[in-house]
Amino acid sequence: MTGFFHETAFYGSDDEFLAHAVPFVEGGLRAGEPSVVACTEHNTALLRGALGDAAVMYLPGADQYSRPSESIARFRALFAEHTASGAQQMRVVGDVPHSGVGACWDWWARYEAAVNRAYAEFPVWGLCPYDTRTTPEGVLADVLSTHPNITSAPGTHEPNPGYREGLAATAQVTDPLEAGVPLVELLDLTAGAVREAVGTAIEPLGLDEDDAHDVVYAASEIVTNGLTHGIAPVRFRLWAAGSRVVVSVTDQGPGPTDPLAGLMPTKETLSAGLGLWILHRTCDYVAMGRDGDGFTVRVSVGGSQST
Repeated sequence: MTGFFHETAFYGSDDEFLAHAVPFVEGGLRAGEPSVVACTEHNTALLRGALGDAAVMYLPGADQYSRPSESIARFRALFAEHTASGAQQMRVVGDVPHSGVGACWDWWARYEAAVNRAYAEFPVWGLCPYDTRTTPEGVLADVLSTHPNITSAPGTHEPNPGYREGLAATAQVTDPLEAGVPLVELLDLTAGAVREAVGTAIEPLGLDEDDAHDVVYAASEIVTNGLTHGIAPVRFRLWAAGSRVVVSVTDQGPGPTDPLAGLMPTKETLSAGLGLWILHRTCDYVAMGRDGDGFTVRVSVGGSQST
């Protein structure tokens, strides 16, 4: 095969997981293909037990899937390294986080859709197994819509009739903090006014220096993005509880047309597109989407929401 072959498999037991994953990895090893496992500790232990001393690259799943933008950057670097060394194909089996394991799903749904383009230049076969015991039905529906291929039974590899090209249709996820009164709310705003208001609002919170910097930077960047690329009115809001801060900016525009916006550094501009990518690399959670209020960019620093 050429390019990125993106496949999913659903399983309901440890034995079913192994029935999908072991032949997949062993097939790559027999073919001399670099084979990677980036799974949870439990599934990694299962595969180590089944594969023994096979020359598999084991990557800690929690590190490899810390943030969608980080995952894309790390996998692209890995794929580039091995293809430059002559690999004709690679295989990767990875556990993508979701709400059933305590991760906020919507930005991982974007990831599963975006990697069809982000990895398209590399000869990689990627298997994304999902445990039906812990994966919510809504997540499984998004998985079906974002994977062009499916293995419905071990050893089968079929085009997925449920695949829909483009981003997964996930709803805007509000943070529980947003039920309260914002510490800061601005309508007639500039990036400078927002930076000043945010700095004043978070000073009593006792954030460490890095988190405080990230909050001010995130606020400034998404306001600049809304003012530059959105449609007025642009509304800024900030909530905080303890050391966690949530910032949102809403405008009346349609939002970015590029499904990779924020997940990969743009090659077309050094301004807003690059800033969104930096947000995705530094904040604990980033969401972008449109609902009845308009197009909203929402970020949190100091802990992520798990919904």
